[in-house]
Amino acid sequence: MTRDVGDQRVNIGFIAAIVAVATIGGFMFGYDSGVINGTQKGLEAAFDLGKLGIGVNVGAILIGSSIGAFGAGRLADRIGRRGVMMLSAILFLASALLAGAASSSAIFIFARIIGGLGVGAASVISPVYISEVTPASIRGRLSSVQQVMIISGLTGAFVANFALARYAGGSTADFWLGYEAWRWMFWLQAIPAAIYLCALLIIPESPRYLVAKGRDAEAHVVLTRLFGSDEADRKVAEIRGSLAADHHKPKLSDLVDKTTGKIRPILWAGIGLAVFQQLVGINVVFYYGATLWEAVGFTEDNALQINILSGVLSIGACLFTIATVDRIGRKPLLLVGSAGMAVTLAVVAWAFSTAVTDAAGAVSLPGNNGIIALVAANLYVIFFNASWGPVMWVMLGEMFPNQIRGSGLAVSGFAQWIANAAISVSFPALAVSPGLAVTYFGYAFFAAVSFFFVRAMVNETRGRELEDMQG
Repeated sequence: MTRDVGDQRVNIGFIAAIVAVATIGGFMFGYDSGVINGTQKGLEAAFDLGKLGIGVNVGAILIGSSIGAFGAGRLADRIGRRGVMMLSAILFLASALLAGAASSSAIFIFARIIGGLGVGAASVISPVYISEVTPASIRGRLSSVQQVMIISGLTGAFVANFALARYAGGSTADFWLGYEAWRWMFWLQAIPAAIYLCALLIIPESPRYLVAKGRDAEAHVVLTRLFGSDEADRKVAEIRGSLAADHHKPKLSDLVDKTTGKIRPILWAGIGLAVFQQLVGINVVFYYGATLWEAVGFTEDNALQINILSGVLSIGACLFTIATVDRIGRKPLLLVGSAGMAVTLAVVAWAFSTAVTDAAGAVSLPGNNGIIALVAANLYVIFFNASWGPVMWVMLGEMFPNQIRGSGLAVSGFAQWIANAAISVSFPALAVSPGLAVTYFGYAFFAAVSFFFVRAMVNETRGRELEDMQG
């Protein structure tokens, strides 16, 4: 099925199929990240964990994710984009089975690190693969599908966790075959992981990777299916011409400008985008949502339902981005998102600052402050997922020149997951001291700073061909 897109004739059916398969990696990214939300009571009971222990077990996935993100970019330049995604699928499957069966905290942490390797790799490779097989005129909206699938994965995990806890009578209660419900929350992940692995067998390798490896004939076949024979001839020549003049293999040292001897400005922009996406605290909502809402007086059942609500709102916000990112651009969405997050996070922080503890030790928010916190938190989620959530991944997938795309993604992805780890592992302790209010004011501060970072450092990439990117 072909149609005109911009000034190109494209096989939209083939492109849609490729994007659908590639973004299953985003679903797995979301599911593997979100499944921990709702299992923490089970982990605490099974492994006798304190606050620090919970933080380490929750954050273990981030150790693997940072390594996976750093290694994936370079590995993708060696074995291909599809090869790395297939490796990720295998890691997801192994992690799901082992985490559910873990008999100790050490085994569980190992399992989550394995899953993290898959998450990190999928987080950087799926967006760049999509960018490399889609037309510039619709690249933003198709790359934004990745974030929809990430949130769908998170929401899927929240729904599965809620259903299992509801029917078992709690996350720590025995369920099928005598195993606790929290273990089944991990085992269910094996189903989409297996689907992802099988689906990857039907999509082609990235034509830009094939040209970089001197496999022009194979790239021509893929591009012909995407855009037709005449356009394939032009694209192969264009990709070939965009590579470095000496056609050397991509390497990390390419990130240093040979003229000035300094790190390329485009890399600093990529690192900043990656880090600020985490410093605004979004994964506190994704990883600790149930614990967070219980801490201010909601029941476990209500807290899990709030997670589902946040997931649904997130998907709606991402759909807005898909409809607008190729019309109004990446930078305006980032600026609006930063401003909106700064305000809503400040409101959440204020609401948490009013928390009171009764004689029995139960914590609650007085008056309507609980509703205010809930509304502001969900508005924050909407602002994030209409801007920084999808747009950061869109830009990392497209902003780097061909020669340094793998290396730029490796470093930016590594920075993103290190920031993720710092925020996620520190939250349980910060929630106790200095407390939720101060912690959320900190996230609001970073959201405000991100506004000025985007204004100063980020260049618009809407409508530009990948071969035209400069750095």
